[in-house]
Amino acid sequence: MNAILGASAALFTAIFWAFSSMLFEEITRKISSARLNFYKGILATILLSLTSLIMRETIPNVTINEIIVLIVSGIIGIAVGDTTYFRAVQMIGARRALALLTLAPPLAALISLFFLGEKLPVQTWFGIILTAGGVMWVVTENSREEESVIVKQHILPGITLGVVSAFCQAAGVVMTRSVLIETNLSALQSTVIRLVPALALLAMLIKLFSKNRIKTNKVTHDKRLIGLIFLSSFIGAYFCLWLQQIAIANAPAGIVQTLISTSPIFILPMLAIRGEKISFRAIVGAIVAIFGITLVFQLFG
Repeated sequence: MNAILGASAALFTAIFWAFSSMLFEEITRKISSARLNFYKGILATILLSLTSLIMRETIPNVTINEIIVLIVSGIIGIAVGDTTYFRAVQMIGARRALALLTLAPPLAALISLFFLGEKLPVQTWFGIILTAGGVMWVVTENSREEESVIVKQHILPGITLGVVSAFCQAAGVVMTRSVLIETNLSALQSTVIRLVPALALLAMLIKLFSKNRIKTNKVTHDKRLIGLIFLSSFIGAYFCLWLQQIAIANAPAGIVQTLISTSPIFILPMLAIRGEKISFRAIVGAIVAIFGITLVFQLFG
């Protein structure tokens, strides 16, 4: 039952992340990705902490080493992983960057195999490969508009950053799971512990590399932008991070990362509702990914 709960939470994380990504797309036209990442992290930390207090969660006994592991996982998975991903998007486009993130599921499964001893059946590995392949088939479809804005010299560095991002996300998931399976920390508490140091690092990076402080004033005077940031942060950071931690605590890391990586598939019907044309290739890729998800879920049958 716990494994089903974890897998379901991971799948819903992908669905809600797909919806919030459409909001993020509009927001990043006005502010940088790093600032958006920081703002949504701040809001998520506040909301998660308040929720934990309202639910009257008690702080369990946790060792310093376990806290350090969560802190490092937050820095690696949220601060470094997200930052390298956003930079990869800027250099090689969102579709290629998303394709590289499909490396995260097998990486997470391999890392958890070596460090947590989590062995997955052959059928599940096949499901992971099918799901990742289906997602990659969708997101690597050529786009003439994207090709026109990508600089050839940026392709190799962008691919490198995308691979680094995939590894960081996989490592962050495995490190978090290593603590959650050994402690009574709740999903809310572990998320806050991961977020705080990641936000501290992001704040320092923004201060060091920010070239235009006027952007902050632009945000505070744009009510619609504030509303979009709040809504996208509530769904994409607060709710998704909470669900992700529930998934990590209850299902193997490779399965969790595989199901979360299906987000590009769930965005297809949302784009269709918005009036965008969905190609035959995208539909085929979605069917392959869904078949892979079915194989992964059969593990719990």
